[in-house]
Amino acid sequence: MRLTTKGRFAVTAMIDLALRQQSGPVTLAGISQRQGISLSYLEQLFGKLRRHELVDSVRGPGGGYTLARLARHITVADMVFAVDEPVDATQCGGKGNCKVGEDGTRGECMTHELWATLSRKMVDYLDSVSLQDLVDKQRMRQLEIAAQEAHRNEASTASV
Repeated sequence: MRLTTKGRFAVTAMIDLALRQQSGPVTLAGISQRQGISLSYLEQLFGKLRRHELVDSVRGPGGGYTLARLARHITVADMVFAVDEPVDATQCGGKGNCKVGEDGTRGECMTHELWATLSRKMVDYLDSVSLQDLVDKQRMRQLEIAAQEAHRNEASTASV
């Protein structure tokens, strides 16, 4: 099972949006530029995110997107499922028809329950992580980078 770019880009774009929306609606062009995601791809993703009521669109000058709910009420699972990303480690897509018997009947393969359990645990984990958790981690990362930059600047100024 692998999360495709659809799910990864949706989560990345939502973090970008959540980090910047306090200044007003965020444009997809801005997200595209900052995150290196094609604008047309973002338009497709945000159409799905809007239909799942995770974002709201604001039209007109100064328009863009805002979160439809508080970031702490949006989970990674919400975002991933909104863009139609399957989270399923089974070979059969969870249908239980992964083995064909000698008589042609279909049933579960010997490892079906293993992979189905893994899928449930992945969904549980993605459902336990909120967009706010990811935003907080990103803000901490930005503060750490700024502190490192300040330290480097102080060191280079002191050596002059």
